[in-house]
Amino acid sequence: MGIKVQFGEEDWARVEGAWTAWWAGELERPLVMIEDLQPPPGIHISELFDLGPPASTFPLDRPPDEVLDCYQTGLEAKRFYGDAWPKWWPNFGPGIVAGFLGARVNVTADTTWFDPIAEAPIAGLDLTFDSDNAWWQRVRELTRRAVQRWGSSVAVGHTDLGGNLDILASLLSTERLLFGLHDDPEEVARLVSLLTWLWLRYYDELYALIEPTRRGTTPWAAIWSPGRCYMLQSDFAYMISPHMFERFVLPDLAACCEKMDHAFYHLDGMGQIRHLDMLLSLERLHGIQWIPGEGQPPPEEWLPVLERIRERGKLCQLYVSPEGARTISRELGGRGFAFYILQPMSQAEAESFLQVIEREE
Repeated sequence: MGIKVQFGEEDWARVEGAWTAWWAGELERPLVMIEDLQPPPGIHISELFDLGPPASTFPLDRPPDEVLDCYQTGLEAKRFYGDAWPKWWPNFGPGIVAGFLGARVNVTADTTWFDPIAEAPIAGLDLTFDSDNAWWQRVRELTRRAVQRWGSSVAVGHTDLGGNLDILASLLSTERLLFGLHDDPEEVARLVSLLTWLWLRYYDELYALIEPTRRGTTPWAAIWSPGRCYMLQSDFAYMISPHMFERFVLPDLAACCEKMDHAFYHLDGMGQIRHLDMLLSLERLHGIQWIPGEGQPPPEEWLPVLERIRERGKLCQLYVSPEGARTISRELGGRGFAFYILQPMSQAEAESFLQVIEREE
C-alpha cells in the first residue's frame, strides 16, 4: 500500500540541502522544524497514530502490515514546515537492545521497562547476538516492511537502541550495575565493550534495510543526516562520576562516533552537565541535544550551557517553544542550532514564524 504524504521531491531537496549545509557548518540560520496535523474528514485528532502508541504494544504475532496501517493515517495527516520532514521509526521503548539480549520486555502505552535476565554474578555473563530473538525479529521486520511500503516518501528511522550502560542496567538491574562499577569494574568494562560491538551490529543491520530508500537516516530524535547518524546516549551516566564516565562510557561513544557520518549525544538532565567537557572533546561527535529534565526550566533558560556547546564548535538540537527559539536566536545567534518547535502551527503561522526567526539573527 502506498502513502499520500504531503511532501514532494522539491520539499525533500530543500530539506536535504539545508541539513547537509548545517552539518558542514555552512548554514547561516538555525534549522527550524514545525509540524501540524490535519485529520481527514470523520477522524478526530486523538485517533491518529502518528507518534504512538509504541509499536511494542502490538502483539508480536500481529502482521506487520496491520501495525503499519495504524500509523499511515497519521503520517498522511501530518504537515511539515521549515526543515521538518516525514519520518517514522519503530518505537519499542528506550534501550530495546536489552530485549534483543534476553531481558523480558514489559510494555504499556506510556513506558517500557525490562526484567533482568538473571541473578547470577556479573562475572562470566555472556552476551551474544541472537538472530532468532523475537524482539529483534519484530523490529527488523517492521523496519523492512515500512521501507518496502513507504519507499522514499518517508524517512524510516532506527529504533531506540539505547546506550551501553543503560542496556547493561536493564540486563542486570540498576542497583546491581551500580555495585558492579565499584566491586567488579573489570567485568563491567568487558561487558560494555561487548555491548558496543553488539550495538554496532544491530545498527548496521538496520541501516542496511533503510539505506536503499536514499532518504538518509534519522533516529528517534529530531535530527536527519544524508549519511549515517544517531542520537547516542547514556542516561545511566546521570548517576556516575566523571571518572567512571571516562572509563565506561566515553570509549563506547568514541567507537560509535567513528562509525557515523554525523553523531549526536542526548544530554539529559543537570546530572550530565558534569560530563559535558569530555563529550565536547570528542572530535567526531558533531553535536549535543540538551534536555533540561522534568521540572527544570526550559532550554532557553540554560544559555550558558548552550553557549558552551556552541563555543566548542558543536551543533545543538533542542525541543523548544516558539518564544524559546526566538530567545536563543536573539541571545546567542541561531547558527548551529536545530529547533524542534513543540507547538503545532498552520502553514500561515509557520511561514510567519520562520520569517520572525530569520530577523532574530
